[in-house]
Amino acid sequence: MQLGLADELIEHAGELLTGHRLTDLELHYLARQLTESLREVKRVAESRGARLSSG
Repeated sequence: MQLGLADELIEHAGELLTGHRLTDLELHYLARQLTESLREVKRVAESRGARLSSG
């Protein structure tokens, strides 16, 4: 689920960044969303890696 949401956010970010000039507020919001998504993807990867190591 987190990886799917990350894909959607990456696509949306790409559209925003090429579509028009972002305001500071929009850019800040986008950066926060990308950061949170990256945190979640990292958490999923670490969790899966831990399960692979112990199995």
